[in-house]
Amino acid sequence: MIELTKPQNTDDSGVAIGGYDPVAYFSGEAQEGVASITASHEGATYRFSSEANRDAFIQAPGRYAPQYGGFCATAMSEGKIFEVDPTNFKVSDERLFLFYRGEAGDTLPEWNADESNRRASADTHWSDDTYIEHE
Repeated sequence: MIELTKPQNTDDSGVAIGGYDPVAYFSGEAQEGVASITASHEGATYRFSSEANRDAFIQAPGRYAPQYGGFCATAMSEGKIFEVDPTNFKVSDERLFLFYRGEAGDTLPEWNADESNRRASADTHWSDDTYIEHE
């Protein structure tokens, strides 16, 4: 039996979260990674601002990788896959959540207004593969 992996929010070259360092978010900062310091996880290439951050990620990728494949957490709570602004994020309960911010608004305040219900709904959609891609 072949197990398929979940979709990952990457660019055309396979780089996740716009090249931002997933470990840096846990210190409260969205920081761009360096193209020469990388690690792969679930089909995506992550960039890091330091070798120490890369090594931490390699030791525990599930701890640092963004939730829902790096797609917008608020959209996932509605059963949708949507792009993110990698500088629009929240670390909550040791989990990294990313959010859309652009012409249509900012989805982080919507998440914050009802985080527990949105998180439960997003977790269900993600684990049950009950989401659709935004067109």
